[in-house]
Amino acid sequence: MVPERLTTVAVIGNGLIGHGVAQVFATAGKRVVLIGRSEPSLEHARERIRQGLELFRSHGLIDDGAARAALERVDTSTRLEDAAKAELVVEAVPEDTELKLEVFRRLDAICPPPAVLSSSSGRPASSLVDRVRHRERVIAAHFWNPPQLIPLVEVCAGPETSAEVTAWLVGELAAAGKAPVVVEKEIDGFIGNRLQFALLREALSLWASGVATTEAIDTAVKTGFGRRLAVTGPLESADLAGLDTMRAFASFLFPSLDNAASPPSAMAAAGPGLQGGKGFYDWSERDGEALVRARYGELFRHLASSS
Repeated sequence: MVPERLTTVAVIGNGLIGHGVAQVFATAGKRVVLIGRSEPSLEHARERIRQGLELFRSHGLIDDGAARAALERVDTSTRLEDAAKAELVVEAVPEDTELKLEVFRRLDAICPPPAVLSSSSGRPASSLVDRVRHRERVIAAHFWNPPQLIPLVEVCAGPETSAEVTAWLVGELAAAGKAPVVVEKEIDGFIGNRLQFALLREALSLWASGVATTEAIDTAVKTGFGRRLAVTGPLESADLAGLDTMRAFASFLFPSLDNAASPPSAMAAAGPGLQGGKGFYDWSERDGEALVRARYGELFRHLASSS
């Protein structure tokens, strides 16, 4: 059993992911209730949504009227009970297990079936239902950051999730302009994080063992196979290259690839990264904000080319 139609989405958590998810559904014409812990944080989230919509307008992806209408569809609240009328709930609270379990317990009591209860955190649905009675409607819907710019949403049902719920959520996400993919069985990290961390593990190994500098490693990705990845994924690329060739090279290369169970110790000594001023790079000598802007610009370019 699933909702007949989706008119209202409740987003629980107004941080990095939550405000972006709210923008996605508001832009798609849905009423959104954005629920956070405090009025000041909700005001900040609403301003970030306004700024996000302005960026979409400035890139020609929506017009002034659509941006204003989307913002008007977003209501805010500090009461979880205000999720009661939503047909879809998206949990986006901080990564605190006890907090998530309690949120889903309360949502199960507040939101009558057939409302669908989803988690955007990347955690398996089965890890969130210990205190839930109607487990058939709990599902993972992993939005990627920033949700308003990255089309991918990984949808993964738990062992007790109804197949009807999975199909319904995939349809509603697609209707909202996302690119949902179904993860057929629960696995840590789902698809995207497993792939990007496999790449990160090898990059860390190359750096820590002195094979190449940080600049060389990043340049090899950005000016090499990274340019193909937006067009052909790894399995498409293998088909294009020829599986006999790829199988032979994999047999040669796989034994020497890194399979460490933990990050290299040198990573901890490198520093906290951009926000701390130093990581793999010395950010006192580089313009980190310009790099972030350039990445956002490229994400908007992809959205514009696919619209």
